[in-house]
Amino acid sequence: MVVPGDAVRPLPAWLDGAIDEAAVAAATSALQRHGLVGLPTETVYGLAALAGDPAAVRRVFEVKGRPLDHPVIVHVASAAAFAQWGGADVPSYALDLAQALWPGPLTLVIPAAPTVPRYVTGGQDTVGLRCPAHPVALAVVEAAGPVAAPSANRFGQVSPTSADDVVADIGDRLQPGLDLILDGGACPVGVESTILDCTQDLPRVLRWGAVEMEQVQRVTRLAVSNGPSPVRAPGGLVSHYAPRARVHLAGTPTAGAGLLAPADVATPEGVVRLAAPATTRDFAVVLYRALRDADAQGLTDLWAIAPADDSALGMAVRDRLTRAATR
Repeated sequence: MVVPGDAVRPLPAWLDGAIDEAAVAAATSALQRHGLVGLPTETVYGLAALAGDPAAVRRVFEVKGRPLDHPVIVHVASAAAFAQWGGADVPSYALDLAQALWPGPLTLVIPAAPTVPRYVTGGQDTVGLRCPAHPVALAVVEAAGPVAAPSANRFGQVSPTSADDVVADIGDRLQPGLDLILDGGACPVGVESTILDCTQDLPRVLRWGAVEMEQVQRVTRLAVSNGPSPVRAPGGLVSHYAPRARVHLAGTPTAGAGLLAPADVATPEGVVRLAAPATTRDFAVVLYRALRDADAQGLTDLWAIAPADDSALGMAVRDRLTRAATR
């Protein structure tokens, strides 16, 4: 389950369905020694540092090549974290959402307490909190404390959904004997968390993910806004999640190009089929793998046909593909 920073092959992630306690202990020790940990979550793999460790968090930015004004999500163990991280004016509906939908793929941006370090907020007076549903990530957070954990890849490139992706992307930037990567298997959601701005009277969508707005409305009894927000959030750049291959969202695939499309879309002659997901959920799971496979096969162009689905996950898939296609 532990992949050292020198990129030795991982051991199996699961032992009869149980969490490898030795691996969790190793990750906790690494974090406490100011190290970084490649951490599996249900969405994508994160690059974790203790959120209260400024030197380690700074290394996260350096390893990723991430701009310092780009906020990172703080992963916490439960809604009880609001007492430490939230300011006095956190809306009550934000706590309701945390209590109802955590652990899960939902990040809540709330007014930050004065004690919250601004190196995790990108200099803003807000902080994004999430409680991961992946048992390995949750065990590490419970043992070590809150961690700042953006995706474990080079900034702006395709997010990692396996430990091997982390090794390929940043393994050469990790320090043997200090940093490590936990192999928790493939991420079951496959795209980043939903982000809600919870700083106003109504919750506002900053990034689409697997959480449906009907769930949010049911918990809060409030309408959900999709309007502009002054809050900067991860994944909000126009160009993001991009492979080296050029991504096309319209037109006909040319011979020798790649194709990512729903299962009911035929593959033209001479085109490399990268994935044929049957459902929107399957599409989200294979999305980043298909983008990575296009690069692994040396393809220069990739056509992507997103599912015609107005669910939150369908919106998330189209959002990621649109940003991946923008140069």
